[in-house]
Amino acid sequence: MLDICGTTETRVGPVDDQTLNVPTAKPVTLRVSRAVKVIGMALTQQQCADALRGLGLVVTEGDGTVSVSPPSFRFDLQIEEDLIEEVARMVGYNNLPTHPPLAPITAKIRPENSRNPFMVRRSLAALGYQETINFSFVDESWEKDLCGNPDPIRLLNPIASQMSVMRSSLIGSLLQVVKFNADRKADSVRVFELGRVFRRDSSVQGSDTTVEGFDQPMKAAGMAWGPLEPLNWTGKSRLVDFYDVKADVESLLAPAQAEFIAAEHPAMHPGRCAQVLLQGRVIGHVGELHPRWRQAWELPHAPVVFELDLDALLQRQVPVAQAVAKLQAVERDIAVIVKESVTHAQLMQAIHSAPTQGLLKEAVLFDIYRPKSDTTAGGLALGEKSMAVRLKLHGGDTTLTDDQIDSTMSSVLNQLAQQVAARLRS
Repeated sequence: MLDICGTTETRVGPVDDQTLNVPTAKPVTLRVSRAVKVIGMALTQQQCADALRGLGLVVTEGDGTVSVSPPSFRFDLQIEEDLIEEVARMVGYNNLPTHPPLAPITAKIRPENSRNPFMVRRSLAALGYQETINFSFVDESWEKDLCGNPDPIRLLNPIASQMSVMRSSLIGSLLQVVKFNADRKADSVRVFELGRVFRRDSSVQGSDTTVEGFDQPMKAAGMAWGPLEPLNWTGKSRLVDFYDVKADVESLLAPAQAEFIAAEHPAMHPGRCAQVLLQGRVIGHVGELHPRWRQAWELPHAPVVFELDLDALLQRQVPVAQAVAKLQAVERDIAVIVKESVTHAQLMQAIHSAPTQGLLKEAVLFDIYRPKSDTTAGGLALGEKSMAVRLKLHGGDTTLTDDQIDSTMSSVLNQLAQQVAARLRS
C-alpha cells in the first residue's frame, strides 16, 4: 500500500480467469470440403491451416479438418462459418474465381396484351390517388362488418389484439387511412392499395407459391372522400360521388369496356353499389360506403370505394390502328318512354341488339325526364320516365341514304318496344 499526495493505492497480484468468471472458449472445427463449397474455389487443408495461423491462432489439423481454439479476444469465432470467412479473407477476395452462369439467361419479354402492377399503380396515381401500404392483419370486426365474413383466418400469435385476423378485403385498410386523415382536418382524400387478401378455399392445392386450403389473390382497391375539387373562385365544389369513382374505374380498365350492374355488398350503400363485370365475369364492386359504417366511423360524409381483381387489370386489349373516316356520321336523337324500373344497361342492350347491319356505331344517353309531381305530364304516366338517346350512324366509305337511316331507326325502335316496352315520346 502506497500513499502519494493523500491517495492510497493498493497493488494486488495477477487475477486468474476463474476468479473473473471468463467463459472458456470452445474449439471450432473447419471442414475443408465445406470451406471449398462455400467459398467456391479449390483449397487444400494446408492453405486453410496457413491462413488461420497467419491470424495468430492455434491450429490443430485432422483428417480433412482444421480445429482452432479461439483466444479470449476473438469472441467472434464461434461457428464453422466464422472460420470460413477468415480463410476467404486471408486468401483474398480478389483471388476468388469468376465463372459465367451455366444456365442460359433469356430476357423475359412481357406480352403486349398485358401490363405489370407498376403500370396499374401509375394509372391510379395519374387519376389523383395516392398509394398506401397497410398490414395484412386487421381487426376481426372489420371482417364481420365490411366483408360479411364471420369466420376469418385467425393468427396464432397476433402482434396486437386489434390485428388478430387476416384480411379478405382491402376496404377496411383504406377506410382506416381515410378516417386517420379526416380526423386531422384533411379536406380531400384519395388513396389506393395493391395488396393480397386471404380466404379459405378447399380447392386450392399446396405448391411452392400456394398454401393448401387458402386462396391468396391480389386486389386493387381505391377510396375517394371529400370535395371533387379544391375551393376556388368559381364556387363551392361538390363532394365526390358514385359516378366520379365509376369513371375512374372505367378509365383504369380502358380500352376494355366494363358493365356495371346494381348489386349489394356488406360495406356499401344498398342503393349505390354495383358489380363490375368484364367479359361476363364479376371482377369487383364499386359503391358508396354504407350509412351504418359511415356513422360508426364518424365520418361527416360517405366515401366512395372500389375493389377489383388485379388479374383483370393486368390484361388489356392491344390497340388496332383504324383509318379516319372520310365521311361524316349521321346523328339522330330519340326520346322513349319506359317504366321507372328500366335501367340504362337494359336500354343500351336493346339498342345495340337491333339489326342495323353495322350502321349503328354509338349510342349515348343524354337526358332523363321525370314529372316533378305525381300527376301525369308530357305523355308520361305514373311510374314512367323519358330517356333521350343520341344515335350515331355511319356507313363507312359510302354515304347513307334516307331509306337506310329510316330503316335503322325503325329497327332500333322496334327492338326497344320488344325488350323494354318502350314507346316513342311525342
